[in-house]
Amino acid sequence: MDPNRVLKQNIPRQTSKSNLTKPPSRVPVEKENGTPVTSAPQESATSSGSSCSSNPARVPMTSTSNDTDTNNSASDSSKGMKVWNLSDFEIGRPLGKGKFGNVYLAREKKSKYIVALKLMFKSQLLQAGVEHQLRREIEIQCHLRHPHILRLFGYFHDAKRIYLILEYAPKGELYKELQKQGRFDDKRTARYIAQLTDALIYCHGKKVIHRDIKPENLLLGLKGELKIADFGWSVHAPSSRRQTMCGTLDYLPPEMVEARSHNECVDLWSLGVLCYEFLVGKPPFEAETNAETYRRICKVDLQFPGFISAGAKDLISKLLRHDPKARLPLTEVLQHPWVVENTKP
Repeated sequence: MDPNRVLKQNIPRQTSKSNLTKPPSRVPVEKENGTPVTSAPQESATSSGSSCSSNPARVPMTSTSNDTDTNNSASDSSKGMKVWNLSDFEIGRPLGKGKFGNVYLAREKKSKYIVALKLMFKSQLLQAGVEHQLRREIEIQCHLRHPHILRLFGYFHDAKRIYLILEYAPKGELYKELQKQGRFDDKRTARYIAQLTDALIYCHGKKVIHRDIKPENLLLGLKGELKIADFGWSVHAPSSRRQTMCGTLDYLPPEMVEARSHNECVDLWSLGVLCYEFLVGKPPFEAETNAETYRRICKVDLQFPGFISAGAKDLISKLLRHDPKARLPLTEVLQHPWVVENTKP
């Protein structure tokens, strides 16, 4: 059966007109203790938030007994911004489960527009000490507009939860597709690398370093196009040369492993690691222990299976350089012969 036909049957097309006859099937939105609630919780009546048309307000992680946040809501309303709450959405099936909550298919009631609603619990974010990551993700992703970056339309919160209103990517997680296929061929890999490179050029132009490019943070749109989905580790990089350790071990560049200062060139390294993993099915420096992985990264111990083409080897080798300044610039990635040849229509 045609997967697009199944998609059309189960999920209404995004539209601004009220011509949808069947809402997404209702599922309960869970409480923190796992008990489901089938309608908007009481505190959502006083929840606050906004669209992403201007600087996002600071999201409180702790609350008073009624959590009205009247100043925040009044501020957003006075700017002509939409103030969202849970009652604005019909909640559909779960799309995924994360460490701090779930993501649901949802439909905005007025426009009938299909979105992904990411729900997270404040207490769990505070307990894990990652509330700053969420604020950073909202601040950065709100201002990014690119076809290969998942759109953040807005956010809101109540006494216990924070909700992100995200673009829906119907074809799901790229990592699951990679697991299912084992590895990708040159044409598919080159297409993804070109799309990701274009998105990173845009990010770097906005002084945004992603710092955590990996298959788990990439989604696929309706036509199979790649979309960067997670900006939790991202930073604005005006003049700051950061020295914090973050990101995923297999994708960390030598300068971060060695606790040296780093800049946007960390994303070039991650692009090379990603290209390798797409073609081989596993990251290039994977080892049995973290210590061995660190060693291989610092030595740039890069070994290619025999089936990898000469063009792919050349691109990956030019991205995986120990010296950040020696890595192939993003504009030259798009012009690399292997990318050009394998992205021809």
